[in-house]
Amino acid sequence: MDQPFLLCLLGIASLALAHVAPARAQRRPPVYPTLGSVLPDKAAMSQLVAPDAKIEVLASGFTWPEGPVWSKQHGALLFSHAPQNVIYRWKEGEPLAEHLKPAGYTGLGTYSKESGSNGLAFDKQGQLVACEHGDRRISVLLKDGGKRTLADSYEGKRLNSPNDLVIKSNGDIFFTDPPYGLPEQEKDPRRELDFSGVYRIAKSGQITLVIQDLTRPNGLAFSPDEKTLYVTQSDPKRAVVMAYPVRENGSLGKGRVFFDATPLTSQLAGMPDGIKVDQQGNVFTTGPGGVHVLAPDGTHLGRIGLPVAVANLAWGDDGSTLYLTASNYLCRIRTLTKGAGW
Repeated sequence: MDQPFLLCLLGIASLALAHVAPARAQRRPPVYPTLGSVLPDKAAMSQLVAPDAKIEVLASGFTWPEGPVWSKQHGALLFSHAPQNVIYRWKEGEPLAEHLKPAGYTGLGTYSKESGSNGLAFDKQGQLVACEHGDRRISVLLKDGGKRTLADSYEGKRLNSPNDLVIKSNGDIFFTDPPYGLPEQEKDPRRELDFSGVYRIAKSGQITLVIQDLTRPNGLAFSPDEKTLYVTQSDPKRAVVMAYPVRENGSLGKGRVFFDATPLTSQLAGMPDGIKVDQQGNVFTTGPGGVHVLAPDGTHLGRIGLPVAVANLAWGDDGSTLYLTASNYLCRIRTLTKGAGW
């Protein structure tokens, strides 16, 4: 074989390898830093979350990210960053991107430290429904363009700052309305309602007050059969998860304390805030020290422990990945269970 022909073959082989090598590199999954650990209390915890499951840090540098929700349309996680008035989109293999801005305040100038959106959810039409702090409303981002206000007042008085929401299978929207988004919170002179309520928006558009006696209602979630509504309270004096029976007409019965985290608030960072339920009815709620996992009967099964306060959480991917917004991080952990309604 003459030398020019051999060099030509070597050149072709090198070129082929140059094309193959990057393709293999692209298929290699990224390695993320980890934070915290799984802390089981009961053996049943290991059936939901593996004891050696890693809490991966996907992004950082935020100031209290909130309201994560999985977008099946984009195959990505959306989450709120109220201080920047933006909704971000995180997708594996792509840079973090702005999904919507402004996201919760459309006025002029500076409104408050948390003027953007908070809780997010998708309705049956795949439209994004948001709790907007600055504009003090529940809005829906319409598929054909623009937003529509679903609720901004109760009995003629402006809402405080809608914080989180959950959508029932029949289309009813339940949301909490603490004063966190107001510039001076509960002492703000703009405040028109002297309580922090939980409301229901019926399909007809009617707004009903369903809970009035919680000081700081926050996250909400339904049991898989939608017969129980869980509501978290972010009050260090009474840091609890409440459970309310749901009547057929959408009203709620008398609530009971499902989980009391008050004794832990002086020892660990965080409050009952975001809450989600899996297909078996197990409850995953943020609280002091991370995410507490509770059986349907309230038995404490264990904790996804983090050294920072966790704001909220959402099921994503195929329903078995739990995404967490925690302090200044976006994290995830793979679970052995799937979210309700997945």
